[in-house]
Amino acid sequence: MPKPSSQTHRTLFQVRDYECDIQGIVNNAVYQNYLEHARHQFIKTKGLDFAEITRQGIHLVLIKAELDYKRSLQSNDEFYIATSAERISKLKLTFNQSVYRAKDDQLMLQAKMTVTSTTKEGRPVVFEQADALLSN
Repeated sequence: MPKPSSQTHRTLFQVRDYECDIQGIVNNAVYQNYLEHARHQFIKTKGLDFAEITRQGIHLVLIKAELDYKRSLQSNDEFYIATSAERISKLKLTFNQSVYRAKDDQLMLQAKMTVTSTTKEGRPVVFEQADALLSN
C-alpha cells in the first residue's frame, strides 16, 4: 500500500454525519469536495491563494477526475488527504491525491485530478506560478 512521501501535503478531516448515505458510508460524491479542499490547502502551503489566482484572471479548471475507491469512510472517521502536483504540459497540472483513514493509515481512495489554466472566457492561458506547486 503506498504511503504519502515527505513531499506531499497532508490535510486533516473528520467525516460529518450528513456526508453519509443510507448505507452509513460517505457518499461517493462527497469525496470530490474533500479533494477540492485539500487541493486548495495544498496551493496555500506553496504560498499561493486560489481566490487570488482567480482574481488575477487565471482559472484553474478541473478537466479530468480519476477516482479509485478502495474502502469506505464512515461517520466520525478521522482521515487525511495527501496531495502532490506534477506538470503534464504547459497548460495542465495533475494533482495526485490519496485519502487515508487516520487511525490505521488505511488507503481509502486514490485520485488523479487534472486541471488546466484558462481565462475567464475559457481561453487557454499559461499559469506562470505553477512552478511553485511543483517545488518541495
